[in-house]
Amino acid sequence: MTSLNEIKKPIAPYIDEFEKKFKTSMQSSVALLDIVTRYILKTKGKQIRPMFVFLSAEICGKVNESTYRAASLIELLHTATLVHDDVVDDSNERRGFFSVNALWKNKIAVLVGDYLLSRGLLLAIKNEDFHLLKIVSNAVKEMSEGELLQIEKARHLDIKESIYYEIIRKKTASLIASCCACGAASIDGIDEETIQKMHQFGEYVGIAFQIKDDLFDYEKSNATGKPNGIDIKEQKMTLPLIHMLNNSSYFEKRKIKNTVKRHNNNPDKVNLLIDEVNQSGGIDYARQKMIEYREKALSILREFPESEARTSMEQLVIFTTERNK
Repeated sequence: MTSLNEIKKPIAPYIDEFEKKFKTSMQSSVALLDIVTRYILKTKGKQIRPMFVFLSAEICGKVNESTYRAASLIELLHTATLVHDDVVDDSNERRGFFSVNALWKNKIAVLVGDYLLSRGLLLAIKNEDFHLLKIVSNAVKEMSEGELLQIEKARHLDIKESIYYEIIRKKTASLIASCCACGAASIDGIDEETIQKMHQFGEYVGIAFQIKDDLFDYEKSNATGKPNGIDIKEQKMTLPLIHMLNNSSYFEKRKIKNTVKRHNNNPDKVNLLIDEVNQSGGIDYARQKMIEYREKALSILREFPESEARTSMEQLVIFTTERNK
């Protein structure tokens, strides 16, 4: 599998410039805010979302100032949602570092998230990037709806496969779709059909990305040699588990739901359930669905002319579905 550094090569100078601009976009005259935002920058992830923005722009035309603003807008709003998510989930860790709420408590974390959200909105309004703001605001709306839909359905542990796809389309795929749509929309004179095509491409990638994430729950951890089962502990209904439920008898379903509801913190029972999911073919089924969505995404991408950026984007799609974490 091609490394991220290799994939990034055609857009590396743009990513370097983006990081400077993004740092500036987070600055504040309030010292406490500056301390927190500097910490966030220090603990940033792999920059996959900006990569989707810049590669999409290069596939559709040529990176320009609007593309940098698109990437900053996405990253500001995405970072805001991550900070808020950690508060909602009462999570003390993000990417192996302490989360903002773990270090500065919930009140400051919520206010920092609000600040980042407002900086993103102001960046778009100041430059009259209303077309970009519309795409990203819609993604944030969908992400919120997806999370709430998941909470609503998890109460009864009664998620049909169609509802599962609706949840992950909203909570995960909508953001990657907006990255690709914004990259395309940043190109002068681009037509709406191309923007929609890139949006659909990103949505398929996002669905494949989330299914891959679900599969990690059933794979052995390097630290313990056992599957982590975190989604089961959090009572999240993922595709491998849904597939097993759909192919179980009434009494088997009751037993599975009872384990998830009442014994989700019992490591032995969780491991037993993971074994049952494996034996039921749930893992293979989910992997097959992930590949189907990945192929749907790649077939859209192949409608664009061959280029270095298109090749890197194809490699990025493969990376998101073959990654180890």
